[in-house]
Amino acid sequence: MPTNAELWERRKNAVARGVNTAHPVFAARAENAEIWDVEGKRYIDFVGGIGVQNTGHRHPKVMKAIAAQAANVLHTAYQVNAYESYIVLAEKLNALAPIEGPAKTILFTTGAEAVENAVKIARYATKRSAVISFSGAFHGRTFMGMALTGKVVPYKAGFGTMPGEIYRLPFPIESHGVTGGHAIEALEWLFKTEIEPARVAAIIIEPVQGEGGFNVAPFDFLRRLRGVCDEHGVLLIADEIQSGFARTGKLFAIEHSGVKPDLIATAKSLAGGMPLSGVIGRATIMDAPEPGGLGGTYSGNPVACAAAIAVLEVIKEERILDKSIELGEALKKRLREMALRNDLPPMDDIRGLGAMIAFDIVKTRGRHEPDADRTKRLTTEALNRGLILLTCGLYGNGVRILVPITVEPRVLEEGLNILEDSLKAVA
Repeated sequence: MPTNAELWERRKNAVARGVNTAHPVFAARAENAEIWDVEGKRYIDFVGGIGVQNTGHRHPKVMKAIAAQAANVLHTAYQVNAYESYIVLAEKLNALAPIEGPAKTILFTTGAEAVENAVKIARYATKRSAVISFSGAFHGRTFMGMALTGKVVPYKAGFGTMPGEIYRLPFPIESHGVTGGHAIEALEWLFKTEIEPARVAAIIIEPVQGEGGFNVAPFDFLRRLRGVCDEHGVLLIADEIQSGFARTGKLFAIEHSGVKPDLIATAKSLAGGMPLSGVIGRATIMDAPEPGGLGGTYSGNPVACAAAIAVLEVIKEERILDKSIELGEALKKRLREMALRNDLPPMDDIRGLGAMIAFDIVKTRGRHEPDADRTKRLTTEALNRGLILLTCGLYGNGVRILVPITVEPRVLEEGLNILEDSLKAVA
């Protein structure tokens, strides 16, 4: 079997450089919260495929469902020959999603597709075209996704003109001096100076920002945002692609606030590693586009649907929601202990909901001056010691933790010990 170095050289020669790979390590197999590379080295996975493996790599129940479906039908295209698993999954999502009144679902393949189609549905249903998003947001790498995303490098730089009628508000992050009240004031100012509410189709928000830094939208702010949307006939879209499917201790993060969005974009951990995404929303809104206006060749693939049904069963049977809360509390407790130590780099703003946790590396204790260089050295040091980490945030100094919620206690403890040792090594 080739080495990591050999594969890295082949990658450079064969694969377009526009797709980045955070670590020069090639996976050979994975199990729950562990990955082994092609050279046989074991790693503890604190990234989970960027939030895809909430129920762990290769959960037995999910693997069994995949095998059973693959033995019958791999693909027909739902738009040609439908299949029951798509209907079953839609029924389950409709019943579970925090949507007011009857709900309907449409399935796609990627998170970016879900966002694109949520915007399409919102525009068709309202007969309006403008969309409002937030600073620090990440909504995908398609052109609409890029336009909605609130970070220029590397997502927008060099790609030319973005789709029009996209407006942006500051995301409320109190440690950065922006409160929910400031964000609402900015929205009111936007309506006074840039665009009248009657032209706005939707406001899209991540209840917990992903790539933007795991910043939690204040619950009161979400409730006020819902009120503004209701006042002006604007649809509220919750992008739950990274925060959904039990990551935060609720099936969808927005449930913590009690707010019910009009549309929900979901993906990542929906199907336990299979490519599947969806939009769930109020039935009257979802039914607005004409037949044929939505869809995709691979959208709602039957194998992925079978996997997603199994994931929902695992979440219920194994108390994944409760485990997410417990895991998050354990992570925050250990991180807070680390943050008090003078022999470790200054750590700031330990945050998150449930098991969607992040912290910042800063230059000076008690201040918010980012230290992106040390953060990068930390992820490299951790990798060398057998722990996979990933950064986040506008300044590149956030460290996000998305370890599978099913992680065994001994593996979690081992991973946190490696994190602590790695922090000490880069202090």
